[in-house]
Order: sequence, then structure tokens, then C-alpha cells
Amino acid sequence: MTEPRLLIIGPQGSGKGTQGQRIADAFRVPAVSTGDVFRANVKNGTPLGLEVKAIIDAGDLVPDELTGAIVRDRLAQDDAAGGFLLDGYPRNLGQVSDLDAFLDERDEPLNAVIELSVPRDESIRRIALRAHEQGRADDNDESIAKRLSIYESETAPILDVYRERGIVDAVDGVGSLDEVFERIVVALTARGIVV
Repeated sequence: MTEPRLLIIGPQGSGKGTQGQRIADAFRVPAVSTGDVFRANVKNGTPLGLEVKAIIDAGDLVPDELTGAIVRDRLAQDDAAGGFLLDGYPRNLGQVSDLDAFLDERDEPLNAVIELSVPRDESIRRIALRAHEQGRADDNDESIAKRLSIYESETAPILDVYRERGIVDAVDGVGSLDEVFERIVVALTARGIVV
């Protein structure tokens, strides 16, 4: 059986956090979500949290160096030895290089990238709903538009790198949670990554 060393990628509102957790649970690997780590620090008022809150409230993304250090530390923990699922990192070409260097050192390259495809208007609708349900101040119209633009200009191009490696599975992210999850499992199974 192939160890699941996965990345899930898609625009904000694509469902990657929800699907990422389902995948991690099914394959019994940790879901490493930079957003969750940052939000936990903000909620707990840690020094990192205060720094991150100011950045997020401005609609900006946390700097690469800080994000990379957090991810490397998390992947070095024992529970990630049998595989992992990354959500929210890497998000640009510089972070791809940083992650490649770390994983190459460990001889543990990514073996699948799940691209959740969702139309922009559907992403915006989902984010607005999430903001209403969860009371998330960082999900206002201005920051949503800014984050989607950053995704389109900085994050989407990393898919080309992974496509060249032949490890991207494009999955339609529109449908019920179960339908989307089933599409993901089928794609991973075809790669020998089996639940």
C-alpha cells in the first residue's frame, strides 16, 4: 500500500478543509491545515496569534518563512511518519521549493495532489454562508475578493509544477459532501492509495 502523502488544493470556499479532514480521517493520517493552526493561535491570543490576526484582518497571507517553519515542524512529528494531508501549504512557487527540499531530505515526496475545482461564484457563495454561520470576521467581501485573486495569481500556478510530475487529480468540487469525497477516493485508489 502506498503511504498517503497528499496535498489538497482549491480556492477558498472549495470545501478543501472539510474534504481534507474526511480524507485524513479515512486514511488515518494527520490533516495539516495552516489555517487551523493560525486560527487556534489567534483564538488563544498567543504572540504568533496576535501577529497572524493583524495579517489576516488586513486580508493578507501569512509570510512564507513563518508558514514553512510551522509546516516543517508539524510534518516532523511522529503521527505524520505514515503519511499526511496538507491543506493551505504550499500556496506559491517559493513554498513548493521549500516543501520539496524538506520532503526530498526525508525521501518522502508528495504522491498525489487533489485539485478541487469550484467556479468562482460558488466559492464566494460558500464563503459568505460560512461567514454568516461561523461569524468569521476575516470572511468579508473585500478580503474574500482579495484572497481569491491571490489564489488565482499565486496558488493556481503551483498546479502546473505538480501536473508536470503527473500527480494532480482534478476533482469536481460541486455536489454533496459524500459525492465529492467519493470522487476523491476513486482518484486516490487509482494511484494505489487505498483506504
